[in-house]
Amino acid sequence: MVSTSERLPQGEAKATAVRAMFDAIAPRYDLVNRVMTFGLDRSWRRATVAELGLPAGSRVLDLATGTGDLCAEAQRRGLTPIGIDLALGMLQASHASAPRAQGDITALPVPDGVADGALCGFALRNVVSLDALFAELARTLRPGGRIGLLEVDRPANPVLRFGHHLYFDRIVPVIGGLLSDRDAYRYLPASTAYLPPRLELLERLGAAGFERIEHRAFLLGSAQLITATRS
Repeated sequence: MVSTSERLPQGEAKATAVRAMFDAIAPRYDLVNRVMTFGLDRSWRRATVAELGLPAGSRVLDLATGTGDLCAEAQRRGLTPIGIDLALGMLQASHASAPRAQGDITALPVPDGVADGALCGFALRNVVSLDALFAELARTLRPGGRIGLLEVDRPANPVLRFGHHLYFDRIVPVIGGLLSDRDAYRYLPASTAYLPPRLELLERLGAAGFERIEHRAFLLGSAQLITATRS
């Protein structure tokens, strides 16, 4: 975890910093993702879309869509995604053909109950308010709508956790510095401090109006997938 002496931005300062960071790293974002996850992020995204279990033609919001990996996977499965991201640079670098718009995913510019599902890849720790995001998910999904939230995690096993710490906190920033922006990829491991403990995270989703909440671990606990159904 990030040390108590390391200060992370909060509130609007966080939103401004995150937007500027993703604008800056957009051109090489996909490359760094593939390298630092050994290409496994592709399989995690496939699993995220598959776990929605929605029929072809379902309308799906891809929140913090980035360069469009989840949008593209949703399209391959016959879904109808719409990508939304705060960072214009990421939207401009998107390789998905789905419609996309710039917007704050904690205040979505869409009507109530408009979507059958929602996706969010590696962005929970980047929003200013998780509760605002969960409230927006509940508002914009129809009853019975499905969500798939893919995010980083840290292994529970102490030995695995130590190995993960060495890689994620020490090596990933070096990879990011060589291929893109070192400061941005120093933020990546530090930003896990924004995430609440797993049980609390799931409880807050339940309080927002979701049920059938399930948690799945990837790569020995270094990444996680949370799925749930709108009550």
